[in-house]
Amino acid sequence: MADAETFAFQAEINQLLSLIINTFYSNKEIFLREIISNSSDALDKIRFESLTDKSKLDGQPELFIRLVPDKANKTLSIIDSGIGMTKADSKKKKKIKEVSHEWELINKQKPIWLRKPEEITKDEYASFYKSLTNDWEDHLAVKHFSVEGQLEFKAILFVPKRAPFDLFDTRKKMNNIKLYVRRVFIMDNCEELIPEWLGFVKGVVDSDDLPLNISRETLQQNKILKVIRKNLVKKCIEMFNEIAENKEDYNKFYDAFSKNLKLGIHEDSQNRAKLSDLLRYHSTKSGDELTSLKDYVTRMKEGQKDIYYITGESKKAVENSPFLERLKKKGYEVLFMVDAIDEYAVGQLKEYDGKKLVSATKEGLKLDDETEEEKKKKEEKKKSFEDLCKTIKDILGDKVEKVVVSDRIVDSPCCLVTGEYGWTANMERIMKAQALRDSSMGSYMSSKKTMEINPENGIMEELRKRAEADKNDKSVKDLVLLLFETALLTSGFSLDDPNTFAARIHRMLKLGLSIDEEETVGDDVDMPALEEDGAEESKMEEVD
Repeated sequence: MADAETFAFQAEINQLLSLIINTFYSNKEIFLREIISNSSDALDKIRFESLTDKSKLDGQPELFIRLVPDKANKTLSIIDSGIGMTKADSKKKKKIKEVSHEWELINKQKPIWLRKPEEITKDEYASFYKSLTNDWEDHLAVKHFSVEGQLEFKAILFVPKRAPFDLFDTRKKMNNIKLYVRRVFIMDNCEELIPEWLGFVKGVVDSDDLPLNISRETLQQNKILKVIRKNLVKKCIEMFNEIAENKEDYNKFYDAFSKNLKLGIHEDSQNRAKLSDLLRYHSTKSGDELTSLKDYVTRMKEGQKDIYYITGESKKAVENSPFLERLKKKGYEVLFMVDAIDEYAVGQLKEYDGKKLVSATKEGLKLDDETEEEKKKKEEKKKSFEDLCKTIKDILGDKVEKVVVSDRIVDSPCCLVTGEYGWTANMERIMKAQALRDSSMGSYMSSKKTMEINPENGIMEELRKRAEADKNDKSVKDLVLLLFETALLTSGFSLDDPNTFAARIHRMLKLGLSIDEEETVGDDVDMPALEEDGAEESKMEEVD
């Protein structure tokens, strides 16, 4: 190996090292990776040259990279046997004649985000939006602003008219916000710049304060990005509120991006209250129009303390739900939350304007507007139906946690409610549809159901009389099971065994039509019978 010569840096070492440490890389450990990578390149170079000139390896035939730590002197030496750092390898200086060129400036236009908003026309914004996003339609809204102070940056944000088909595709690269530093494009996939729930917003951010780096890691971990992100979220919410001033435009916006707003409520605790003002729902009093939580509060009855809502698969599925009977009769407005993500959003929102959001399908629904006479009558009814509640519980066993007299239903014979902190029927349906669901969590969160019976309903009154006459009457058991299964359906749950339910309905139809069971026994071999004793048919017919 040739004799090594030692050279000193001909530069201000402190400034150079500071530049390398603070500008090139964010993590101090990266320097070691880069130096070892350089050594590897030097080995590749000498190996390649030795293929045509064997003498290259005469001095040191072994190719190596050695890391030598010196604890005493607190140094780490990286030694390699490659080429590229010897004096012979240095390029000789060449003298050339000075050549001048004539240049023509192509980008004469000033970047649109550097101009004042009042100087820019709608057509210019539209043209810039289309060139930025490759969208063929104009944007729905634009927010052009600059932030000054300790941190300075300029930005233009756009809301498109429609949501892309792959808006929530996790495999999609997030490239909606183009990041510039001093008018130089840096990247378009900076995940730290804007939260996921604002993934539909497109635009440009230009900052003079972000350092230009060789490694993108510094940019991703820079504290300035957090400040920019906070300001972008704030300005986006301002833009959404501006859109809301025009009802027609906001209906288009909400139809396309309501899921994003609800995702923001679920994920962004700092802006949850502001985002809740942007929510819109159908309700028992809004008809075909959507209503805001703010408008709901203005229509609340005198003395009403809570905001009532019901979740379900669709508006049609919930608007005639038995859970709404008493609320409607008393004049309370109920919001219809029929988007799957509503379950997650309302779980985080919990309250609005100091008023608690209460589900009409869970335990704990209390309406404090009863007169003393009504309370007294209700207590008498509860007492008279205590024995029936025990009988129903004995028949259903572990299918329900308890059976109680209901305060929420008026016309229906019964319904099934869930625990205050457990899943609703709709949430249970959503979780069952998850391909990668946690089955252990499902059994924990899908709490046992409470069966609420309506003492004013004729079916329940007749059932009470039969149970008092003979609680072991098999027709009582049949009716209880049928009521339970129909309550599952009307309360939004799914049947574990729909075939048995269908067979039970068919049996009831035959009894109602006075069809002799023996005449159709050949057709009904697989049908589970409600009764083992045919003598009970007369009792079932009495109910019909």
